[in-house]
Formats: sequence, C-alpha cells, structure tokens
Amino acid sequence: MSSPSKPRSSNFAPWRLTIVYLVGLLILALLLGQLLSLQILGGKDWAARAVDNYTKQISLPAARGIVYDRNGYVLARNIASYNLVITPAALPDDEADIERIYRDVSAITGVPVGGPVTTDSLNNAKEFGPCVPGPAIADLVALGDSLAPYTPVEIKCDISEQVARLVGERATDWPGVSVEIQPIRDYPTGSLTADVLGFLGPIPALLVDKYTARNFVPSRDKIGYAGAEESLQDVLAGQNGTRVVQVDVAGQELSNLQPPVAAVPGYNVTLTIDTRLQAAAQAALLSEINYWNTWFARIRISSGVVIAMNPKTGEILAMVSYPTYENNRMERFIPAYYYNQLSQDPRHPLLNNTIQSEYPPGSTFKLSAATGALNEGVVTPDKVIYAPGTLSLCEQFTPNEPCGPSNSRPFVDWITDVRPEGFGQIDFMHCIAFSSDVCFYKVGGGYQNEIPGTGLGIYRLDEYARALGYGQASGVELPGEANGLIPSPQWKRITQGENWSTGDTYIATVGQGYVLATPLQVLMSGATIADNGKLVQPTIVKQITNGDGKVQTVWFNPNDFTLWVPHQTTDSTGTVHQSWLDLTDNITANQLPAGSYQVSPFVPNQKWDITTDPKINTYDGCGGSCGSPTGVYKTVSPLTVKEVQEGMRLVVTDPQGTLHSIFMGDNPLPIAVAGKTGSAEYCDDVALAENRCQFGQWPVHGWTIAYAPYDDPEIIIGAFMYNGGEGAVVAAPVVEKVMRAYFELKSIDLTQTGGG
Repeated sequence: MSSPSKPRSSNFAPWRLTIVYLVGLLILALLLGQLLSLQILGGKDWAARAVDNYTKQISLPAARGIVYDRNGYVLARNIASYNLVITPAALPDDEADIERIYRDVSAITGVPVGGPVTTDSLNNAKEFGPCVPGPAIADLVALGDSLAPYTPVEIKCDISEQVARLVGERATDWPGVSVEIQPIRDYPTGSLTADVLGFLGPIPALLVDKYTARNFVPSRDKIGYAGAEESLQDVLAGQNGTRVVQVDVAGQELSNLQPPVAAVPGYNVTLTIDTRLQAAAQAALLSEINYWNTWFARIRISSGVVIAMNPKTGEILAMVSYPTYENNRMERFIPAYYYNQLSQDPRHPLLNNTIQSEYPPGSTFKLSAATGALNEGVVTPDKVIYAPGTLSLCEQFTPNEPCGPSNSRPFVDWITDVRPEGFGQIDFMHCIAFSSDVCFYKVGGGYQNEIPGTGLGIYRLDEYARALGYGQASGVELPGEANGLIPSPQWKRITQGENWSTGDTYIATVGQGYVLATPLQVLMSGATIADNGKLVQPTIVKQITNGDGKVQTVWFNPNDFTLWVPHQTTDSTGTVHQSWLDLTDNITANQLPAGSYQVSPFVPNQKWDITTDPKINTYDGCGGSCGSPTGVYKTVSPLTVKEVQEGMRLVVTDPQGTLHSIFMGDNPLPIAVAGKTGSAEYCDDVALAENRCQFGQWPVHGWTIAYAPYDDPEIIIGAFMYNGGEGAVVAAPVVEKVMRAYFELKSIDLTQTGGG
C-alpha cells in the first residue's frame, strides 16, 4: 500500500513579490509622469511642434517696380523666363518610363541624362546652384526626391518659348515634367543706362538675416547691387505675400490653413534721364574717343564722362560713364568670368565715373578761385595782371623762410607751347577767358607787389570751393558717391607729414596738386554760377508711383539710402499725429533725418544760395593763408557771381577764348553759351607704370563745362576725358555735340506738342 502524498515545500519569498509590485508601480509612475509632461506641462509646446510639422509657410514673390525715363520709355522691367522643371513625386512608377522621360527632356534641353545615381554623383550635384550647368537629370531629380519630392527641380532655366510650348503639348506623355514661369529683370537700354540703373544680384550672406526679417527668400529674391536698383531698392522691391498651407510628411500640399496674403508690387520709378539725350551723349563721347585714339594709333583716352543737367532744377538729363558694362548679362546670375573681367579691367568699368571717381579738376576749378578773389577784393574785373609764360616762385614752407636758388621753382602757363612769352598784360576777366595759369597763380597765392600778401589764400579758396559744391558728396540718389578732396594745411600735415607751401596754394588755385573732384561736382560748380549762386540738389528721380499710377510722396536720406513716406496715427482721444514711416524697417519718426529731401513728386531742392546764405567763413590777419577762422560767415555778392558769368561768356565770345572756335567757329551754335575748359596734369598708378610722372612729361586730363542759354540757362553739360590732353581740344567738341542735340530734341518736342 502506498503512503499518502505530502505537499511540496515552497521556496518563494514574499519580499520578491513586493519588489515586482514596486517595479511595476515605478514604471507606471514614469509613464504617468511622462504623459503629464507631454500632455499637460508641455502640451502647448508639443502641440505647436505638431502644427509646425504639417504647416508650411510659402512666400509669394512681389513684382519689382518698373523704371521709366522722363518721357515714359521703359528702362527696367520684368519679363517672363521659362524654366523646365521635374517634380519627383509626379514621375511614373515604372523605371523604364522615367528613363524615357529623361531621354526626351535631354533631347530638347541638352542636359545629360546621367545615371546610375551614386553617392559621388549626388554629392557633386549638391555643389551646383539652381540653373547652373553641370549635374545630370537623374542626379538632380534624385537629389530633389531625397529632400522634398513634391518640390519641382529646375532642370534647364531660361528655355525658349518654343520649347516651353512643346513641354505643355507633351504634358500627358511626360508626367512630372512642366514649365515654371519666373520673372527676371530686363534692361531694354542695356549698357546705355547701366551705370544709372545698376543690376540685381543674390542676397549676400552678410545680409541674409536682415532681408529674411523682411520676408525675403534668400535663395530666390534678388536685391539691387548698383545704381538706382540699389539706392531705390526699398521702393522697387515691394512686399512679398504669404500662403500658409498644410502638408503631409512628404511635403505635398493638402489645404490652406489661413487666407493667403497677396504680394504688394513695388512702386514704379520715373527717372529724370532723357534716353534720347543719353544716347546722343554716349555717341558723342565714343566718337571723340575713337577719333583721338585712331589719331594717336594707340589707346590714349581710356575712359570718359558726359553729364547734362538742368542747373535750375538739378534734374540730370544724361549721365554717361565710359567704359561701362552690359547689365542684361546679370539677369539670372552674375557670371564669374564676366565679373572678373570687369573687376580686373584697369579702366574700372563697374564704377560710375561721374560720381565714384575723383580727378584733379584743372582749370574748371578756377571758377572757385575767381569767385573768391572777386568777392574778397583781391582783384577787380579790370585789374591788369602780367601773365608771362613762366613764373619763378620762391617756394616757402614757413612764412619767414628766406628765398634763394635752392627754393626757387618755375610755374609754367599752358600757352607756352605755342606762345612762350605767355599772355602778357591782361585784365582779370580775360584771365578767366584765356584760362591763364600764371594769372591765377598770382591771384591765388599772391605775388610780390602785384598781388599783395598771400592773395586769396588756401583757406579762403577752400571756403569758396565748398560753397560751389566741392569737398562733399552731392547726395544724388546713387550709391558709392565720392566726396572729392579740398586740401588744407592741416590735412597735408596729417597725411603728407609736411607743411603747406606757397607752391601748394598756386597749384591748388588751378585745380591740381592735391585737389580732387568728381565730374558731377565740377558740373555743380558751374551750375551754381549759371543759376546766379543757387546750388540745387542733383537728382535722377522724377517721381514714384504705385501700380494704379498714383504719385507717392517719398523723401530720400542720402546718408543711408533710407526712404520715408508721410505717416498718420490717431491716439485714443482722436487726435491725429503726423510722423514719417521708414520703408526699410517700418520705423516711425517725428522728424526726418538731416539732409533728407523730397524725391517724389519732384520739386527742385535748393541746398543753398551763396548770395543769401552765409557760407563763407571769414579769416583774420593773414589774408586767408593762415588758419584763423573767425566763425563769422558771409555771403557772395550777386555782382561777383555776375562778373564770373561774364568771364565764362568771354570764354566763348572772345576770339582767344578757349571755347570760341567750338561754339562760334564755322558752324556756330545759334544760342548764347558760356563755359569753362580745364586741363589737369595728374599722376596715378597708370601714369606711374608708364614712367610719365616726371616734369614735362605728365599726362593730362581734359575737361569742359558749358551752359546755355547764357541769360536764362536750362542746360549745363560737362565732359571729362581721361588722359585726353587739352580740354578745349578733346572735351569741348563732346559738349558742343550734346548741347546741339539737346536743343534739337527740344525743338522736335515743341513741334510735336504744338509749342512755340
């Protein structure tokens, strides 16, 4: 008989069960804590992230404003550019069909098919920007598919309209292939107005944050790089619109989450430029340059400038800088080879030489010396001065320095090449007419008992030069304007490490030595005299309008290119407050920055009138050669301005005047003209390389400015010829041709409008 069974003994300890329960409770607590953190404590943050995952903000590009000339001729516009694109997600599933599409696209675009796709080929494709030739179709599509399969990939940009139509016709045969229309900038006048208009380029890396904050898309939007495109960027660019859409994980758009915000087109700008006169000025300049370069059988005149302006209003009618560039070549991207070619050209074609280059103004600067000498009583109009061919000066660097052979320096008049004895005895008005250097040497720095003391003196010369527009940027609505240089003894001690000498004053009086000016400043000095002492603000902007053609009130600050419009706000009491809104950063201000002026609608902006506004600081004790300003300012006598005008008229009417043969020769201009010529010796890097910076071998720039009609001027024209020689010979013919073209165009306009 078997014995009854016994229960087995259990080795399970109760504490083990307790540990299991505790671990389970801990895990549950962690899960509950995580749920609390995700759904309650951080719920809003995670919800926002979830929304971000399916929300996409799309920037809608704004149309850039159109630029016109004063007669309504289009200077800059937007035209359609057709891009062939492939959307990876829309391609067929069959690999053979995809290969067929690639081959067909390659046949009409010239872009290689490529394949098979490898890691190296993809990395190579990443090195190229959109529309830059290089990668194959297969690599471009594969790269796009890996990043955003529903985003079109640009295969070939700027295809012809014929190819674009073909793609549209084959839409059913080529799923995924389409044409994307993109606006690009077009300049119908090309290089004729490139220096005035400039061009567009991609947003630089340093400015990405700034423009991103303004809703620009760095990889798509462009900004002005030069000319009016840069300075008027904020009125031309407009405001991009916005679409907020829902997308899936692959980036496919599902629906709109918010009502779209439409883009606001940029304002349209009308410039003061007359394209017809611009073309005539460019043709006259190039014709004269080519003539002399052919005559010398070498490239002697390498660059030049022509500017035409209304002296009463400041409207710039023509602004030609040679050599220039073709801004249409920058329409899609800036070609590296072309940019390098331009930037390495010693003639600096990318510079607008009318405002960005500084040259010695030569005898055109004598208008400043003449105004000062007559106004200070250093000479009278009928004062007779002996002007020999060569003047021997005691060069003194200190007032008490003894004179001797060691510091005796010859100063030669320009006429000595044909008349070694010089001009002889002439009154001061004919010093202007004949442009006698020796006469102005004496007047500017004094000479023995003939012109007592130190003559006008360097300090007073500086005062009058600045009053006529030298020594500071004009503030015209173009970027990169140079200030020029009106030297002083203090400036020379700081920069050159030596004292000012009497010879420095002599040379400065005739616009050479350390004196530098832009061609626009030279023109402004003549315009101030022509308009009876009124210096007006030069401008290239006639008006700014919106898309409906309504003229906008806009003010321009030349110090930082900000643009301001009137702005009204109403407080809680209903009181209306007038302020100004900055178009750049949408900042309001109660007052405009100093120096701002209205650019639209156009009104002449007078900077000052030297006959009524005290602009001339007076000096005690040493006749303007010592630095002892009193702080008491005075004006220029209207009679003085009139006398300088008469001297400029003699330049044309006197048989020995430097412009007589040009305007009163075989084919006289039937309008009274006044003007001034200039020739300036110089030494720059080009002259140094040719070893020409030696006494008697210095190269010479040529200048001429002239205005008409003499009694009621409406046009002043300036021409500059780099290394051209005598201004009366090389620059004056250009001015005469442009002057003649202006009045011929005026006659045509009056005839067409029925005017008298």
